[in-house]
Amino acid sequence: MSRTVEIISLIVVDTVATSASVFVYLLIRFGGDFDIMGFLNPGVGKPIYPLVILVLHIPFWIVMLLLAGMYRERHASSRLDESVSLMKVVTVGILILLFTMVIEDPRPYGGLLVFAIYWASVLGLIVFGRILVRSVQKALILRGHGTHRALVVGWSDQVERLYQDVAKYPAAGIQIVGAVRLGQKGVLSSNGEDLQPQHPVHAIEQLPDLIDELLVHDVLIALGSEDNKELSEVLRLCDGKNVTLKIVPDFYSVIGGMARTEHIYGLPLIEVLPIPMPAWQQYTKRLIDLTVALLVLVVGLPLWIGITIAVATTSKGGAIYRQNRVGRKGRTFTMYKFRTMRQDAEAQTGPVWASKDDPRYTPVGGWLRRTRLDEIPQLWNVLRGDMSLVGPRPERPYFVEKLIGKIPLYNRRHRIRPGITGWAQVMWHYDSSLEDVQQKVKFDLFYIENMSLSMDLKILLRTFQAVISGGGR
Repeated sequence: MSRTVEIISLIVVDTVATSASVFVYLLIRFGGDFDIMGFLNPGVGKPIYPLVILVLHIPFWIVMLLLAGMYRERHASSRLDESVSLMKVVTVGILILLFTMVIEDPRPYGGLLVFAIYWASVLGLIVFGRILVRSVQKALILRGHGTHRALVVGWSDQVERLYQDVAKYPAAGIQIVGAVRLGQKGVLSSNGEDLQPQHPVHAIEQLPDLIDELLVHDVLIALGSEDNKELSEVLRLCDGKNVTLKIVPDFYSVIGGMARTEHIYGLPLIEVLPIPMPAWQQYTKRLIDLTVALLVLVVGLPLWIGITIAVATTSKGGAIYRQNRVGRKGRTFTMYKFRTMRQDAEAQTGPVWASKDDPRYTPVGGWLRRTRLDEIPQLWNVLRGDMSLVGPRPERPYFVEKLIGKIPLYNRRHRIRPGITGWAQVMWHYDSSLEDVQQKVKFDLFYIENMSLSMDLKILLRTFQAVISGGGR
């Protein structure tokens, strides 16, 4: 089952479940006075209250499930674990409805019993629908459809043991498509024969290319507790690739808080470098991005028009400067800024970082940089989804290629949307050397490991202070 089909299936069963639960609620709430046909077609002069309940409750539950991360990919996950998560979401949703809806019920048991039955119907029907979807998924996985393609990395005995463990759990949905032996071209099993010859083995240097060529979803790392250097090399080579890294549990002490443990149908694995922000915070962050970007662009429109005219009339060239930057998952996008430098600023030097009191600034360019108003057009990038208000600053492809090989885990910055401002920007100055970039990467990684809505608010407040004081460059 493809990811698109999975999401559509879940939304359909959730919609049917919540619709049916509303009918249950109305039958209990209105008893014999509830007319199903009148509900579906109220007609002129008839109350539409029941129909309003249906129209409002369905999107309410879909949004609740979305914010709780129930539409994230849960490949081969436990149906029991998902049911427990659903129970928490439904309970919170019922409490929200209980305290926001006005219930008038003259019966002794009042509205509380009605809501208790409604809670049971919502939970039971949603769980039932999702169990159906997950059961179909599991059946397809057992038949080889929708499996995750995986590469195994490690020493020979550990690689073979992990391969055998994975083979014991076909319901885990992991298909090993190759193996990498650190430091050698081939992998030998304990009896001296080639390890699973139907699955090719490769050298560690080929790992990034293999991930792309073999359409790998997961990299399974079979290393020992003393292999710190080898793990760092694997992390470096996989950095920036759209794969999950999972290792055997006995290596947990090396990566500490950078991992979480999960069991997939009895197969213990540890996911390395997960993004810590909960789903509801991620969706809220995106909603804040859209709201603030739209508000600033509309309210400040006269000022932005004035800046556009000032830039265009004080120097040759257009007012808006376009530049390719590397964004989330390493994808390149066009970033917009008010032009602050003369049109031929890099004609002689090629791509270089800006410096303090840079002579290439236009008459208004220095002021725009100090106040950071040159970044305003990037709000359009935020609306398009290329960027966020807060995140690591996107860099040009030219510099990314140079920095990947020099700064460990540099590509980790590309796991999330880049930002107009970020922790590195409020804690450090503009890049003018490789040392600056190295220092800012530390701040970016710190942000990624600790990102939250409260931290975003702190960064936005500090950025606003810098805009008011003109402390940018």
